[in-house]
Amino acid sequence: MSGNGKVVAVLGPTNTGKTSYAIERMLGHRTGIIGLPLRLLAREVYDRIVAIRGPSVVALVTGEERIVPPRTQYWVCTVEAMPEGMGADCVAIDEVQLCADPERGHVFTDRLLRYRGLHETLFLGASTMRGSIAALVPEVHFVTRERMSELTHIGQKKISRMKPRSAIVGFSVENVYAIAELIRRQKGGAAVVMGALSPRTRNAQVDMYQNGEVDYLVATDAIGMGLNLDVDHVAFSALSKFDGRRMRPLAPNELAQIAGRAGRGFKSGTFGTTGDAPALDDGVAQAIMDHNFTPQNKLNWRNHALQFGSIDRLISTLEVSPKEERLVRAREADDLKALKTLGQLDEVYARCTNGPSVKLLWDVCRIPDFRGISSAEHAALLESIFIDLHQRGEISEDWLARQVKRIDRTDGDIDALSKRLAFIRTWTYVAQRKDWTRDESHWRGATRVVEDRLSDALHERLTQRFVDRRTSVLLRRLGQKEAMVAEVSDTGEVTVEGEFVGKLDGFRFRADKGAGGAEEKTIKTAALQALAPQFHLRADRFYNAPDTEIDFTEQGGLMWGASAVGKLVAGQDPLKPQVEVFVDDVAGPEVVQKVQRRLQHFIDRKVAALFEPLLALSKDETLNGLARGFAFQMVENFGIIPRARVAEDVKSLDQDARGALRKHGIRFGQFTIFMPLLLKPAPTRLRLVLWSLSKGLSEFPEAPPPGLVTIPVDAGAPEGADTMSGYRNAGTRAIRIDMLERLADMLRSENSRSGFEAKADMLSITGMTLEQFADLMGGLGYHAEKAERSKVKPVTEVMPKAGEAKADTPVMDVNAAPEGAITESPAPDATAEIADAGVAPIAETPVEAPEVAAALPETPAEEILPGTAPDADVAEVEMEVFYTFTWGRPARNTGNPRRSNDKPRGKGKPSQGKGRKGGPKGDKGNKAQNFSARPPKKEKAIDPDNPFAAALMGLKDSK
Repeated sequence: MSGNGKVVAVLGPTNTGKTSYAIERMLGHRTGIIGLPLRLLAREVYDRIVAIRGPSVVALVTGEERIVPPRTQYWVCTVEAMPEGMGADCVAIDEVQLCADPERGHVFTDRLLRYRGLHETLFLGASTMRGSIAALVPEVHFVTRERMSELTHIGQKKISRMKPRSAIVGFSVENVYAIAELIRRQKGGAAVVMGALSPRTRNAQVDMYQNGEVDYLVATDAIGMGLNLDVDHVAFSALSKFDGRRMRPLAPNELAQIAGRAGRGFKSGTFGTTGDAPALDDGVAQAIMDHNFTPQNKLNWRNHALQFGSIDRLISTLEVSPKEERLVRAREADDLKALKTLGQLDEVYARCTNGPSVKLLWDVCRIPDFRGISSAEHAALLESIFIDLHQRGEISEDWLARQVKRIDRTDGDIDALSKRLAFIRTWTYVAQRKDWTRDESHWRGATRVVEDRLSDALHERLTQRFVDRRTSVLLRRLGQKEAMVAEVSDTGEVTVEGEFVGKLDGFRFRADKGAGGAEEKTIKTAALQALAPQFHLRADRFYNAPDTEIDFTEQGGLMWGASAVGKLVAGQDPLKPQVEVFVDDVAGPEVVQKVQRRLQHFIDRKVAALFEPLLALSKDETLNGLARGFAFQMVENFGIIPRARVAEDVKSLDQDARGALRKHGIRFGQFTIFMPLLLKPAPTRLRLVLWSLSKGLSEFPEAPPPGLVTIPVDAGAPEGADTMSGYRNAGTRAIRIDMLERLADMLRSENSRSGFEAKADMLSITGMTLEQFADLMGGLGYHAEKAERSKVKPVTEVMPKAGEAKADTPVMDVNAAPEGAITESPAPDATAEIADAGVAPIAETPVEAPEVAAALPETPAEEILPGTAPDADVAEVEMEVFYTFTWGRPARNTGNPRRSNDKPRGKGKPSQGKGRKGGPKGDKGNKAQNFSARPPKKEKAIDPDNPFAAALMGLKDSK
């Protein structure tokens, strides 16, 4: 294409306004064509011209896109797609320095040598092309443009310290993705721009960056080709690239082309390196800043005068060497490689018998290898297309439909979508070729729809993977130093600027668990800054909340509803614990003080309510002497003391002192001195917490379930935990101390020397089986001797004699343990109330068996021969297990297994044998044990622990 107009080379570094100048010059003419290096840049320029002149006069032609209105005046094209033989008033070729590119340079060189406008031709590029253009285009006029802003080298920086509005450049897809992922974690996200992206995806990513949704851009060297972006800093993550054949270092002028994207208009920019890239050599950095590079004296060239007589002739003309010294023959391009491969196929070779067939084959071979799978795969696809076109004159619509349908899927990850997008680009390119399909407009639209759908899906996946909108928004607002709006839902979910960031648990912020590292730090910083007013509102609501909304846990935590707001810590007085609050520092000291005061009021009132008898005891000024000292011990031990620990002190108390202490509800039990009101579940739960705090325990024992008479012994519990729980360990189980005192009252009437058996009442109040009761008694210091004996089982029906009980009157076995006895049963309420009042329970009269039992003949077990059945009217005999309990040692063998149930000798009194060390209270020679399971001797003083005895002594004194 030739013309007689003037030729102008507008040369200079980046950011000199060369492309804008060319657009203005072109629009000054009636018609014009501009060739650009990338379809991304072509789309950008097309949109700019459409905004000025409207879409009806502007065409866009690239390999995969063709928009040509009927009245087209201005053509925006990629360099390869510039129309031939069209006489336009103005022609502009951008980035003309790409004449030296090993892959595409021959195309730019051809346009430099042959493409002209009727009135004006513009070559836009770097100053390194001045000498070559002057030598090859003698009629050219040069215009030099200076950079409008300064470009400064700032050395190497870590990505974590990269300032906003930065572009990080990588030279492989893997490298770009890795950097984008790192920036997402540390900076909230990045836009991704690569040459392989469709214009739609690329524009969506660039818009996201330009609009400020993200502050970072990760790109390949595609951004170096004239894309106008708001970039302040360019950082190279590598200084070498794979050029399709080998890894090679980037030349200084290539680095400058990319670095020049920093700073737009009159705004200065900076450049440097990051990641694994070494620091730039000082000389290279200075050359980039001074725009001083080695001239490009060798341009790639390929013969344009092709001959299509045969495949071999075409190949030979493509491989012609240039005659001009500055031109070098281009290396074998993909289209030439495909031509040679297809030329070896017999069917293809047989079809290429004339010029049109060879030219058709060449047109097919020029389909770019967008898929990049392999040369063989690409050649196979081209073979199918060529045979279809040669045989049918068009591509089979059914086959084309299957190819497009197979690609039309939006599922999968980024890699899957990128591959499908590359595949559809092949068919988009095919659809743009004139006369290759029966319905060109349909297939252009169909392939464009699929590409757009895939582009949108890819943009969505890129955004999902490489952009954390939440962190990005918060970082931007933090940088603006403006007050952010925070909202807290009823469930505590916190949103800042509409983004969910975590939950507010009481007065502590919990960042979203999905965040991590720098992202979590950003979220927390932004959330706490925005939550400052919310903390004050919440503190006011908490301060006015009723006590019913606050509670303490068994580990000393303080809860407001379901939120932990503090914990109890030991104070100087065990009954006055202190409070440590859980409040974030950003809430401020006022919130901390308000929460602390409210919690201290709560726990003080709780102690006062649940330990009212104990506090009243501590404040009783009428107590003096030994009584006051004993009261102090009771307060110090939270109202429960094992009697063995204070045995001597109890002995020393006179009746007046005991009476004064009993007025406060203190009960002097045989095993424990306690205050019955403090055995209730609520005081017990608090007592365990306060006791654990006073002992400095790291893990507090839990309160037993309410209402149970016995519980399993916790072997791992700290010493004294059973007492503070209101129980006493005995064997493998622990018994509630008030029930233990009731049991002790029953045991007093038994002969603990000769031995006794368990009564039904004993088993009933403990809720135990006979075996469990034996273990309990062993834990209390008794010896349990197990034995067997015959048991008479009455016949179901017995005919009564005259005057006797009816035959259906049941016979009760008073010695048998109650069947189905449970091990954990609540004590009877009425009996518990009597015990809590400090009054000894009235002994229940054992129920005698009905007379019908006496009427039954008793057959000794030894008289029933083995293997024989008793008569029908004789009771069945079976063996039963029973235990004989003695204090501390086995009962003496009397020869009669039932002797332990007989009344003691000597008018109902127990034998007056010598006392034994370790025996119960009243036994001679035992001073260490001051409690007993049998009644005191008559000659001893009346037991001062018995309130009835005390009342009796008072009556005697009054007489």
